[in-house]
Amino acid sequence: MQAAVAGFALGFSMILAIGAQNAFVLRQGLMRAHVLPVCLICAVSDAVLITAGVAGFGVLTEAVPGLEPAMRLFGAAFLAWYGARSLRSAWRGGAAMGAGKAALSLRGAVLTCLAFTWLNPHVYLDTVMLLGAISSQYAQPALFGLGAVTSSFVFFFLLGYGARALAPVFARPRAWQLLDLGMAVVMWTLATKLILGGMDSLIASFPLFERLFVV
Repeated sequence: MQAAVAGFALGFSMILAIGAQNAFVLRQGLMRAHVLPVCLICAVSDAVLITAGVAGFGVLTEAVPGLEPAMRLFGAAFLAWYGARSLRSAWRGGAAMGAGKAALSLRGAVLTCLAFTWLNPHVYLDTVMLLGAISSQYAQPALFGLGAVTSSFVFFFLLGYGARALAPVFARPRAWQLLDLGMAVVMWTLATKLILGGMDSLIASFPLFERLFVV
């Protein structure tokens, strides 16, 4: 039980910070649009990645040079696009209160959620690499992984369905504008960090790049 509790506590604390995926789940919860499939996708995806990490698949990024920085840059492109989309929604003002609620179909919400989950390299670093490495320190790593998986289900469903408690606040179009603006800032900030980190990792991954760009 100690391993399971430790896995739950660490897993919950790692996904608690506001990020692209969490912001999207929060927005879907506020709009009450496709909340169940979105929460399921996030939680099940985490479960798959955590299981892979506990099973020892975290060596993949070490075995394939350039994979991790390439994932960073690809994810940054998606975050930059979604940030622009959020900024456009904020500029239009209150769009999320009307037609914006139907802007994403079930298919669109699912694809967007999958992109936020599987194109974010931090997800792999946190779940596959970090949780996988820490689980090896316990006599029963499977219980540690089970605790971490449970924390993902608890967190995402609390975030998705708990967002309804904020509905009175978002009864005003201005609140939606601020939310969309905040999401744009979060997306672009993460994209910038991914690009900068990706370039550094890419240079370090290949000796030729390192000789060319590092004095």
